[in-house]
Amino acid sequence: MGRIKVCNFGRIMLKIFCWTTVILSIYLILGFTGCYEKWFGGPAGIVKAPVYWLIRAGIGILVESIIFWIGIIMVYATSEQLGIRWRVLGIVCGWIPVAHLVMLHIIIKTVGEEVRMEKMRAKRNLQRKEQRICSTKYPVLMVHGVFFRDFEHLNYWGRIPAELEANGAVIYYGNHNSAAAVRDSAKELAERIHQIIRETGCEKVNVIAHSKGGLDMRAALALTDIAPYVASLTTINTPHRGCQFADYLLGKIPEKQQQMVANTYNAGAAKLGDINPDFLAAVYDLTSEKCSEFNDEIKDNPDIYYQSVGSKLNHPASGRFPLNFTYPLVKYFDGPNDGLVGEESFRWGRNYQFLTVSGKRGISHGDMIDLNRENIKGFDVREFYVQLVAGLKKMGF
Repeated sequence: MGRIKVCNFGRIMLKIFCWTTVILSIYLILGFTGCYEKWFGGPAGIVKAPVYWLIRAGIGILVESIIFWIGIIMVYATSEQLGIRWRVLGIVCGWIPVAHLVMLHIIIKTVGEEVRMEKMRAKRNLQRKEQRICSTKYPVLMVHGVFFRDFEHLNYWGRIPAELEANGAVIYYGNHNSAAAVRDSAKELAERIHQIIRETGCEKVNVIAHSKGGLDMRAALALTDIAPYVASLTTINTPHRGCQFADYLLGKIPEKQQQMVANTYNAGAAKLGDINPDFLAAVYDLTSEKCSEFNDEIKDNPDIYYQSVGSKLNHPASGRFPLNFTYPLVKYFDGPNDGLVGEESFRWGRNYQFLTVSGKRGISHGDMIDLNRENIKGFDVREFYVQLVAGLKKMGF
């Protein structure tokens, strides 16, 4: 909570700045016009006592500047919810009369809501600390989707793992390549699960897999020998029936251009740690045609609990780049979607949850893994995963 305390102190300083600026302005106006002398019997106005009032104006402005800069630096340095957008707008609008007041109000309000939510979260976690509601029988393996990797200092799952661990969960990561054919990723994940079993002595793992990671794990369970070591598979916004817009794009883009993009991506991914990355194999395995073939071949294991989660954006403008651009295209081919995957493609397994919020916001493909570390009104992504894992614990997993 150290970050939140600093952030809240900065917010308080900005509120103090607002009120004291109003008081100082009234005081100086009364003084400069001579009203202070007339009404309160104080010093003469600025015409008769210029040095007196100029010194006080200078001191007042200096003190106000110190209060403001302490506050703004603290919130800029510690707030997660301001993001790049509000920080940049704050700097730009800071030089524009009236606009700077509007921006200051937005900053104070945004930071205040962040502080309120984090304090509420900390209190809730403290109250249930002894219950360890996420201490499942088997550890949790979190499997990323396509075009991402598990980095030590840039967690694919945002703030979610820390929240799960705070409630008793034991977390591991897939550590597989960012782009590969489903069957190749399945082999990598099977090896990773065997490694976890060897090193920890646990009997099984609960897998939570996002996007293509869900297909990778389904393949691993059906095509490798790791099924006895997996208790449950929860897929998050996985395109189980593929993405029709991917079929369309791949049919329209010439093979030469496809290969150019693939070569560029593969070269970059290799530098970041991928071993033999294959951009095109990963993309083609997400088409509706390939997924249809995949579903005909890959069958669920009756000894494993399968469940799924999906979400929906309500308006393209609510999605972060590039989902705000892909949303209309996906909607044309796949209907309601999360910016990448159509609603009809999410459902898999015995239990299915479909999530959205009222209004224009909705919940995107990236929101489901806390990609932007954004607090969404009506949807607490961290608490959603806490309850998801708590549910696995209640089922004995």
